[in-house]
Amino acid sequence: MTQKDKIAFDHVYFSDGGKDILRDLTFTLPDGFIHTVIGPSGAGKSTMIKLINRLMDPTKGTIFVDGKDVKSLDVIKLRRKVGMVFQQACLFEGTVADNIRYGPNLSGQKDIDVIKYLDMVGLDSSYQNRDVSQLSGGEQQRVSIARTLANSPEVMLLDEPTSALDPASSQVIEELILRLKKELSLTFVWITHNMEQAMRVGDYTLLIVDGQLVEYNETKSFFKNPEKEITKLFIEGKLKKGASK
Repeated sequence: MTQKDKIAFDHVYFSDGGKDILRDLTFTLPDGFIHTVIGPSGAGKSTMIKLINRLMDPTKGTIFVDGKDVKSLDVIKLRRKVGMVFQQACLFEGTVADNIRYGPNLSGQKDIDVIKYLDMVGLDSSYQNRDVSQLSGGEQQRVSIARTLANSPEVMLLDEPTSALDPASSQVIEELILRLKKELSLTFVWITHNMEQAMRVGDYTLLIVDGQLVEYNETKSFFKNPEKEITKLFIEGKLKKGASK
């Protein structure tokens, strides 16, 4: 079976206040896999994934989803197709059900099976009427994922979704994402600072340093046999600040 490219960056740059945040990013991400993104703090990882669903636009270059320039797509439809989950759950005030119904209601869908989406993220039906402020951090993150799933996305962007969680809650989220990939054939782009997590969940791994793509490979090969010296230094925790490709 031939792999289909879901996302592609073509010579993408992003600058802010005269500072280059991303420089000449060119790569393709095949459909149906988890792509983990690692790199030093401030390397441009979060900016990179925000460009995919147009929370930001590149200064130069083109980003494609399913072969279409994202700038040519209706931004609301794009953000339903390419959902995003942040480090903090960022839930709206109200009940769990209110949050899950929110996106579909905006698009005119009224009969939303809230329990279906709760089940997808491993929460039982009793959660639907709970106020989100009463949930634990791990439960809130699962509700955030359920809210994103209710929009029927094809891609999910995950910006360090477990970094604020305890180890047990992090494991639940990891297992959930792995199951969703298998059951729904979704494509995930997952930023993580935890290299052990990247090794556990990633099918492919990208290293971003100083706004540039240093290396992109299947995760097992990426960590076992890095092609670039800078990759090896990063994996070993020896990469000095300001290192470049």
